[in-house]
Amino acid sequence: MTIDWNAQLLEQLTWHWDGHLRPRLDGLTDEEYLWEPVPGCWSIRPHAEAATSMAAGAGDHVADFELPEPEPPPFTTIAWRLGHVIVGVFGARNASHFGGPPIDYPTARWAPDASTALAQLDDGYERWVGGVRSLGEDGLARPVGPAEGPFAEHPYAGLVLHINREAIHHLAEVLTLRDLYRARS
Repeated sequence: MTIDWNAQLLEQLTWHWDGHLRPRLDGLTDEEYLWEPVPGCWSIRPHAEAATSMAAGAGDHVADFELPEPEPPPFTTIAWRLGHVIVGVFGARNASHFGGPPIDYPTARWAPDASTALAQLDDGYERWVGGVRSLGEDGLARPVGPAEGPFAEHPYAGLVLHINREAIHHLAEVLTLRDLYRARS
């Protein structure tokens, strides 16, 4: 039996995206997007309202963060979690491997509202899926190179598995926050 590993790796993410993750993000409101269910949340906020000393962003809004991360790490909002997937999961890898625009936490233009964030998320996802599709069987076996630092010698298949896991994990957290928001009293 011949296995199309490219199709298998793509389906791991696209099956969750198409059947579960993305449909449940439809209708996300700005209030939900920025909802802080507990005190001390990290979020996406206007520069003047940054909650951390290392908050970063190039536009009108910043993402709260600190290095090293506090222990335990702070709770994060839907906005922060979507921003992480947009910039740190899809954006940085698309820039390094699939011709996407350069992006990192300090230079990101963070979405101030849900509709902008969802458009950014969709763009990042589409570029990622298209890039993975373009790798083919040979590309999946090729080392990812210096853009991934200590993982430079790892094959692209390993990077794809990692990004799939990150996207599924963090977007499932977003959906849980939506459930909690809906069920709050």
